[in-house]
Amino acid sequence: MTQQLDQRAKVLLKTLVERYIADGQPVGSRVLSRQSGLDLSPATIRNVMADLEELGLITSPHTSAGRVPTALGYRLFVDTLLTVKPLAQTEVLELEHHIQPDEPRRVLSTASQLLSELTHFAGIVIAPRREGVKIRQIEFVSLSEMRVLLIIVTDNGDVQNRILFTQRAYTGDELVTASNYLNHHCVGLAFGEMVDCLRADLVQLRQDMTDLMSAAINIGQEAMADNSTPYLLSGERNLLEVDDLSSNMGRLRDLFRLFEQKSGLVQLLDMSSRAEGVQLFIGGESGITPLDECSVVSAPYEADGQVLGTIAVIGPTRMAYERVIPIVDVTARLLSSALSST
Repeated sequence: MTQQLDQRAKVLLKTLVERYIADGQPVGSRVLSRQSGLDLSPATIRNVMADLEELGLITSPHTSAGRVPTALGYRLFVDTLLTVKPLAQTEVLELEHHIQPDEPRRVLSTASQLLSELTHFAGIVIAPRREGVKIRQIEFVSLSEMRVLLIIVTDNGDVQNRILFTQRAYTGDELVTASNYLNHHCVGLAFGEMVDCLRADLVQLRQDMTDLMSAAINIGQEAMADNSTPYLLSGERNLLEVDDLSSNMGRLRDLFRLFEQKSGLVQLLDMSSRAEGVQLFIGGESGITPLDECSVVSAPYEADGQVLGTIAVIGPTRMAYERVIPIVDVTARLLSSALSST
């Protein structure tokens, strides 16, 4: 598409998109004449605008003589004309201050909140899927005579806690023996592998230990049955304040329904986690109807070289891409660093 545009068409398109992002008003030829820095007559500018409209890069709202960019126009702008602005050092330091090595769930939640606060849009973090997570440690802790706490710690720092109501009292030595047995046989296994391993061994265990082992199996099965990807969403209410979205309450309701149902959005962000660096889905590019008037700016995050999930910002197509892109990029990098340090 860029090969079809000469230099003045590129300059005028870039100027139009930047003015529309800044002001939210259709941009006319007079504004383009003043802002573009080109020595062109209004008639020439109108002719170039007509060419850009014919290419599907801009459109003219019925109520105005000015033009606004289309999703295709935004895409061309982002891919070839955008100048990304590095984050201010104070903002980078602020992100570093908040995204510190910590309990992984808290770090992920902090990241989604920061994305929302810095962009004033919705911030999303897709957490690691549980089926790829390995067991790091298992422990039984006596709470009272007939209550035992089962703790399963995974290699990504997630902690599964369950209180077991037992048929009899277990001594401290028995709980240590059960913990040692599970750690010997299950550390390094995924939840599904743990379930298979312990089910095969149950018949060989002493009867007085099978209750504890069966409980561990049940916890593993519950974890495997939870197929929903952990999904941390912050700042969705910010979208109520965005004029471009709030003017269409039906579309906004569809968007919030998408947030509640999660599956379509998770699939989109899962797809972006398989790519490197920041990915953009502008308008209909997402293939998800409620996002037709939105843009999704996403990036994968990792720990020790393994991709764990995706972070993203969702806002209107009329967003300051030069600012949102580095916010997402830097946050993903800092999150990866923090999780690699845990």
